[in-house]
Amino acid sequence: MLKDITIGQYYPTNSIIHKLDPRVKIIFTFVFMVSLFIVNTFSAYIFVFGMLAAVIILSKVPFSYILRGVKAIIYLLLFTFVLNVLFTNGGKIYFEYGIIKITQDGLNLGFFMLIRLLLLIVGASMLTLVTTPIQLTDALENMLSPFKKMGLPSHELAMMMTIALRFIPTLLDETDKIMKAQMARGADFESKNVINRAKSMIPLLVPLFISAFRRADELAMAMESRCYHGGEGRTRLKQIKYVQRDYIALAILFFYLIISILIRNYKIL
Repeated sequence: MLKDITIGQYYPTNSIIHKLDPRVKIIFTFVFMVSLFIVNTFSAYIFVFGMLAAVIILSKVPFSYILRGVKAIIYLLLFTFVLNVLFTNGGKIYFEYGIIKITQDGLNLGFFMLIRLLLLIVGASMLTLVTTPIQLTDALENMLSPFKKMGLPSHELAMMMTIALRFIPTLLDETDKIMKAQMARGADFESKNVINRAKSMIPLLVPLFISAFRRADELAMAMESRCYHGGEGRTRLKQIKYVQRDYIALAILFFYLIISILIRNYKIL
């Protein structure tokens, strides 16, 4: 299950989406997330899903790989759905037993939030799937550079965010190894008893934290040994710059945002 999480992982292919400027991909992710909260009907989400599906097809990332990432959050999606169904009242009542009541508005909101959360997570994971950590760092630093005059350490912030994303798959892999080692020693991580399951997490979390701190210390020593002292005066081998395909992508993104606003305001879908 842990290896199914795709957020923070990079999927290398030779696609037009991979070749886009990383700043364009960050802007797309932000606009896509905003559009999820702009549209407010089920039919409008068909348009949003079509946009995301087109990006996935152009990126050449297999749908099976995307679905593998969804599988890892299936319990979170189900919990969100059930929570909205049980705590939203209104409309036709389909089932009622004591304090439990399932209504039409509850089901509508549950499915609505389920779709929104699903598209949100898939859209966010696409950013790291098509962008290398180095490109992401350069793009974030470039986009935050105007705030340097206000004393914002743009390079350091971009580096921290990128390292955090990069360490997600590493820590997940480490967790999987520790779980297998502890299970070989008799640990039970699948017990139906909640208390026993909580106790079994202690021999997992302790070595995981120790491993995380050790990796952080090794990374700090490696950066210091290479004379890393922040972004002041540093140069790059590859300078990022916009080309024709980036301007076309931004134009498509602009029209996508305008259409999303029109769909909400004029009830087109």
